[in-house]
Amino acid sequence: MQITISDRAAKRLKQIVTAPPKKNTLAASSQTGPDSHLRVTVTSGGCHGFQYLMSLEPADKVDPEEDTIFEFEDDGQGKKAEVVMDQPSLELLKGRSQFKIVGNPRATSSCGCGTSFDIE
Repeated sequence: MQITISDRAAKRLKQIVTAPPKKNTLAASSQTGPDSHLRVTVTSGGCHGFQYLMSLEPADKVDPEEDTIFEFEDDGQGKKAEVVMDQPSLELLKGRSQFKIVGNPRATSSCGCGTSFDIE
């Protein structure tokens, strides 16, 4: 399985993980840095049974046995955009995935805000 990271999304993710920490934001924290990645997880919950969770994590949080890393090509400046997903989440997201999850072919319904969904 593969996911596509658009040029625009990769550029924005690079900006987020390399930005200095700011007070009172959910953006880059003291635990994240230039080697951070975006983790996309599917968990049970929400009003339709499953929900998407996205978070920034440091590189040492990757489990080589459980996780798959999707990497956007290096921009020549030593920066890269990485999206990490665990195997159970990958199984639930077979289809198209972006930073904003759209068009999940396994979803039979979803809530109005697009946060949660139901599968067959």
